[in-house]
Amino acid sequence: MAEPNLNPGEARAPGPTYQEAILRDASAPPAAFLEHSYEFMGDHDIPYVNYTSKEFLQAEFDKLWPRVWQMACREEHIPEPGDYHVYDIGTLSAIVVRNSDGAIKAFRNACMHRGTALRDPESSGFCQSFKCPFHGWEYDLNGKLVHLPEDWDFPHASADTHSLRPVRVDTWGGFVFINFDDDAEPLEAFLGVLPEHFKDFRIEDRYIETHVSKRLPVNWKAAEEAFMEAYHVKETHAGGADYSEPITTYDVFGDNVNRFIHTVGAPNPRRPEPYTEQELLEALWGRRGPNDADQCPQLPEGMTARDFYAKFVQQQLGEAYDQDFSSYSTALTLDSIEYFLFPNLFVFPGLSLPMVYRFRPDPNDPDYSTFDLYFLRPKHPQKEPPPPPEPLHLSVEESYTAAEGLSWLGPVYDQDTDNMAAQTRGFKACARGAQTLGNYQEVRVRHVHKRVKDYLDG
Repeated sequence: MAEPNLNPGEARAPGPTYQEAILRDASAPPAAFLEHSYEFMGDHDIPYVNYTSKEFLQAEFDKLWPRVWQMACREEHIPEPGDYHVYDIGTLSAIVVRNSDGAIKAFRNACMHRGTALRDPESSGFCQSFKCPFHGWEYDLNGKLVHLPEDWDFPHASADTHSLRPVRVDTWGGFVFINFDDDAEPLEAFLGVLPEHFKDFRIEDRYIETHVSKRLPVNWKAAEEAFMEAYHVKETHAGGADYSEPITTYDVFGDNVNRFIHTVGAPNPRRPEPYTEQELLEALWGRRGPNDADQCPQLPEGMTARDFYAKFVQQQLGEAYDQDFSSYSTALTLDSIEYFLFPNLFVFPGLSLPMVYRFRPDPNDPDYSTFDLYFLRPKHPQKEPPPPPEPLHLSVEESYTAAEGLSWLGPVYDQDTDNMAAQTRGFKACARGAQTLGNYQEVRVRHVHKRVKDYLDG
């Protein structure tokens, strides 16, 4: 139980903070990892209707999604003039395209004649113009109406009045963002601390190695929240072992950014009998290293398991990708580093956990959502990266283990999905009608609901 003399939000797990733990590493962690930015955001319950109500979902479609910056694709999806990618959110649809000058543009995916969608949902490809499949109205890569069949019958329509409606577009870190609101703040302002925190991570110099798109049996917010705390790790992923819980920092940076980072391979004070550094290394080796635990080497004297294992991972990935990763710090190599940008983007800048998450609501049913999971790998300095892979689409029932690129993480994500299905059922059965959140470990969940409310309240 929390100490009675502490104010709400001040209680912390026993032992070192994340910032204290990583100062034991032999290599200096990124300066941003040493920042801690927590604020107590209240302890009121969150109503389950925020997840289950069709009216609440519709309010989000009306007041939130048309007004926020959201990641539509990576720049590598549209590398050459004429390449396009369609992004859909609810009933909104945008075509992101690289024009003949190499600039990135975005337009509403609807013909200005009778509204027919110009490109299929979630599609991508190459074109020299956008021609409506219904009556043949045609637009160039800048959205200008360039051909109107039987124009004699349309003296009231021209390029000045009936060119495609633009959508605001901008880029950061190799991501292409769009915003359907012409009056929205600039992307740079919306990103908050992200550009400064990521300035040395070179996210723009990475490529998509794996892309899995899965339908989830839960509301989009609850789907996000499943990945926002490490509180669930010991029960969901480690069978209730207290000592498996990582050392974690939870941070909120301004309006739109929050973060957690948790250690991998650090001694944990929850364990009744502390591991020796050799035992820590053996635990790491058995989980991610060679299958034969007997192959675990003897830890050199004076070296921590974290530092030794980080060097092993750097060498292992370096051989796999023909690169030198020895300049990465131990924390950047091993730890689960998860930045969140409201409303639906997660970016992991670490070496061994290189994920990007994007969540989107189902257009009609609040009990379902879509999860796009990407692995971003560093580009080789002298070799062209492969083109983005076609996404592997998984139904609710299909396992992540069908995606070979996820390796040992496949079963872990399956465990999370099982929780989501159970949570959706429980939302409707729970007598309390609302969920109770921890003040520190679940502050990121509360932050999401605060921002949703900001938009819904106008």
